[in-house]
Amino acid sequence: MRNFILRRGALLLATLFAASIAIYVAMYLAPGDPIATLTGGRQVTPEVRALLTARYHLDDPLPVRYWYWLTSAFHGDLGYSIASREDVSTLITQRAPTTIALVVYASVIIAVIGIGIGILSALKPGVVDTTALLVTTVLAAIPSFVAALILISVFAVRLGWFPALGEGEGFSDQLWHLTLPAIALACSSLALVARITRASVRDESKREHVQTAISRGLPAGVVLRRHILRNAAIPITTATGLTIASLVVLVSIVEQAFNLNGLGSTLVSAAQNKDFAVVQAISLLMVVAFVLINTIVDFLYALLDPRVSLGTAAA
Repeated sequence: MRNFILRRGALLLATLFAASIAIYVAMYLAPGDPIATLTGGRQVTPEVRALLTARYHLDDPLPVRYWYWLTSAFHGDLGYSIASREDVSTLITQRAPTTIALVVYASVIIAVIGIGIGILSALKPGVVDTTALLVTTVLAAIPSFVAALILISVFAVRLGWFPALGEGEGFSDQLWHLTLPAIALACSSLALVARITRASVRDESKREHVQTAISRGLPAGVVLRRHILRNAAIPITTATGLTIASLVVLVSIVEQAFNLNGLGSTLVSAAQNKDFAVVQAISLLMVVAFVLINTIVDFLYALLDPRVSLGTAAA
């Protein structure tokens, strides 16, 4: 456990360091005058220009500017948003709950419905399997933004079952508002998880130890739970973990489509406005989320399959 935590901690720090350099250099290489970008192209007085130059260390070499930004970030100072005129830390604190709720909601849909469809398809050959394959093929081919438009058009505009825009207030209202966005975010990932689950369960069902358990007269539920799903858990967990990690990036598209006030839509707006501090901070948060989700998947390996140790999972 200690070695695993040390390895993962070192990996997280190395990943964050490399990502921070890439993000900062990309912002530095962006075309245009930094002052004009910070002011939105408006004419400013020499005093304001001097103040911005000193605030962002624009007269310093790139390594020095990066070091100032990195040390400030370690102390919780992620910069100041020119577009919204507030601290980036405050901005993230306000927008993060919507994004977290959306990603968690979509993750539950992927894990429950995706794995459920895969198991049902594997155990019920014939009409059920064919229908599941058809549905998952269609879902896998639909991008998130297309799914968002379809869901808004059908269930929000025509049927009026769900709200089309906003994130709602209170737990139940927010859950209702996030249902369509979560479904749009989960569609393609759900199909992938269902396909991999189906293949894994079918492969394990043909194993010799499973046939032996059936011949001994063990109940079907026991065979499924102890001998099939337990051995098929590793590829299913891998697929589920990777798809959930990808939601951190896809959430930007869905939040824009449903006008949600989350980190994803904030990142898109900041990129369009060239709000450097916001882009850098949210991009780093997404890298952190991706690495942490993969770390959780490694823990699940050892919990689901005793043959896998944490050291092996980390390697």
